[in-house]
Amino acid sequence: MTIQIKQLFQLSSSPPPPPPLPSLNSRPPSFLSLFVCFQEAMRRTLPAFLLFTCASLFLLAFFSLHLSRTTDLIHHFPITLADDRHHSIAIRDQPLPTPHRTRHDVSSVTNSSTTAISTVSVLLPSWEILLIVSPETPFPSAGGNTYVCLFQNNDTSDARLSKPLPFTNRTTLACPMPNRVKRLRPFYQPVLAKCSDKDTLAPGSNSPELMVRWNFMVYESFSTEDDVVLFAKGLNNRQGVNRPPTEFRCVFGDINNKTAVRTAVTSSVQEVFRCHHPNLTDVNFNEKLIKISLEIVDANVVVPSVAYYSCRPPMETTTSAGATEIATTVGTTEIQQNNLDEVCVCTMVYNVAKFLREWVIYHSKVGVDRFILYDNDSDDGLESVVKELNDEGYNVSTLFWVWPKTQEAGFSHGVLYARRACKWVAYIDVDEFVFAPNLWAQSDQPSKHMLKSLLPENNHNNSVVGQVSFKCNDFGPSNQKNHPAEGVTQGYTCRRRFEQRHKSIVRLDAVDDSLVNVIHHFKLKKGYRTRQLSMEKAVVNHYKYQAWPEFQTKFRRRVSAYVVDWMQALNPQSKDRTPGLGFQPVEPKGWAEKFCEVRDERLKMLTQRWFGSHTPDGYRMVWQS
Repeated sequence: MTIQIKQLFQLSSSPPPPPPLPSLNSRPPSFLSLFVCFQEAMRRTLPAFLLFTCASLFLLAFFSLHLSRTTDLIHHFPITLADDRHHSIAIRDQPLPTPHRTRHDVSSVTNSSTTAISTVSVLLPSWEILLIVSPETPFPSAGGNTYVCLFQNNDTSDARLSKPLPFTNRTTLACPMPNRVKRLRPFYQPVLAKCSDKDTLAPGSNSPELMVRWNFMVYESFSTEDDVVLFAKGLNNRQGVNRPPTEFRCVFGDINNKTAVRTAVTSSVQEVFRCHHPNLTDVNFNEKLIKISLEIVDANVVVPSVAYYSCRPPMETTTSAGATEIATTVGTTEIQQNNLDEVCVCTMVYNVAKFLREWVIYHSKVGVDRFILYDNDSDDGLESVVKELNDEGYNVSTLFWVWPKTQEAGFSHGVLYARRACKWVAYIDVDEFVFAPNLWAQSDQPSKHMLKSLLPENNHNNSVVGQVSFKCNDFGPSNQKNHPAEGVTQGYTCRRRFEQRHKSIVRLDAVDDSLVNVIHHFKLKKGYRTRQLSMEKAVVNHYKYQAWPEFQTKFRRRVSAYVVDWMQALNPQSKDRTPGLGFQPVEPKGWAEKFCEVRDERLKMLTQRWFGSHTPDGYRMVWQS
């Protein structure tokens, strides 16, 4: 019996011999001969055929199970993959089969022991969830309450209270997604509840609403006197390729209850879309905040939105004397049109508290009048440092900008936001210092006129210069193992030989209406041009590759024009990537000695002369705490 089984196995596992090739003179085989050949083949391969059949049935069952889960996902989250012309994933504006709820509206908890907290949830990178409390919902943030997020499988995570959104003043919280929830599909919005109430929540009380994805949403709006500017992700996804504005319409109001008003989109570039103001007489808009979104016309799709519309620009106020002035509140500082600052700085920051004093003091002394920081949800005590600087007489303000990977869009927003406060704005980061080697080298003290002297004079012949561009020197870790206490200008003195990037100071009324910008440079209106300064006249010292503990933190929030996420294997040859660095925040061998081709201590010696002094505690820089 064993020999027979072995022979049978060998017979079934060996492939049948190939049929002989027919000769040119042979007659075609008859149907009977073909049938006999088929029977013989089946007899020889029957065990293999049975094995193949069983495997096929198993795969069919597995595929059916996967298909049923996918069908359920599509039922609850109807999506359509756009064609190559669209390059996006569109979410159709269809209400869920749950009564009295609107799509992407609220996630709430209501039972006998809790109060409903209505929120909308956005899934951010790194599995972090942003919860935005609905405008009509009073949020009991006082009283020492702590909160949790309850997920669809009844897992929970702690919710961290964050800063309110600008303009709408909506409360935000953040919570991490538990590991077990990451494996579920689709992702439903978690319920926000007090920590003391989490044990009383009924199983299955999670919201039936789906989470909004950070890479396909309208996240902010800004009203000007002439139009409305929307900021949206997921529509113009390819660098330099923008969909025509005729493919979109702006939607004001609730589309589900037929009160929405639509207006034409006039510009579509990067993440910035401009459209006409609605005619508010067409519909009764009594709400304090009006929902605003974008509609993809051909697909009949409304993009998920957390943005709201105001019919007035956010900077218009009325004085006590009754005269109308242009003003805004940026952090704690009021800006007025009748006293524009000559030079401002606008940048996006995340956890830069330890670097901020040196950067602000230096640039303020050489001519920057105002600093506007777009805070990307810092949690390192940034606000307290800003307050200290303001108390010392420096003009520093913050604008909460929680949206990740939106550097270019944030700069576009900054043009609108600062236009009635500043004439020129420098778009440089907190690790970048403008420096004029030849002009400033012999100065004993800094002067407010120094930076302004690099800009064109305000006369007819030079008025066409709308942007001044500076080349950058990229500095390396310079054998530093940690952040140098005396500051980056003192601790990092070794750099790469050749410049890699350019930064700019732009005249705000010269910026093109599209607000398009790449690598800290803006497209200018017709008739304006960019002036490129030589490195002998002015340069930006970019302390880019710092000590590893500092550089490592950039992996979470780092964003650039060509590398959206450093941990994705995209554009590996881009200049935005660090040579020798992979896709994970793991310290490369010999990091402390990297990028050291030229020893450059010019700014170190200058800042020592300007800001250093001998104290009982030793030689210290003025920004050292």
